[in-house]
Amino acid sequence: MFRRTFWFTAGAAAGVWATAKVNRKLKQLTPESLAAQAANKAVETGHRLKGFALDVRAGMLQREAELDDALGLATPVEPGRELPEPRRRAALGPVAHPATHSFSKTPTSSYNRNEDH
Repeated sequence: MFRRTFWFTAGAAAGVWATAKVNRKLKQLTPESLAAQAANKAVETGHRLKGFALDVRAGMLQREAELDDALGLATPVEPGRELPEPRRRAALGPVAHPATHSFSKTPTSSYNRNEDH
C-alpha cells in the first residue's frame, strides 16, 4: 500500500511540475512577452554600444595625446618664439584660368537658332 501511495504522489508531483513548466514557457512565448524581451535586448545592446563608443573615444584621445607628445605639439609656444610664416607659392608668371583654354569643342561660328525664323 505504501508503494502505491509513493508512486501516485511522485506521478502527481511530476505532472504538476511539468504543467507548471509548460505554462511558464507558454507565457514566455506570448507576443507581449516576446516584445518585452526584444526591447530589453535592444536596450542592453544600446548600452553595450554606448560603452564601446566611449572606450573608442577614450582610446582616440589617449593616442592623440601620445602623438602630440611624440611630435612636440603638446609643448606650449614660448612667448618670444613665434610660429614661422606660412610658405607662399613662388610666382612663375601669370596663371591662366583653366576655363580660358581653347580645348573645348565649341564651333568657331556662332549659331543663333532664332535666325532661321
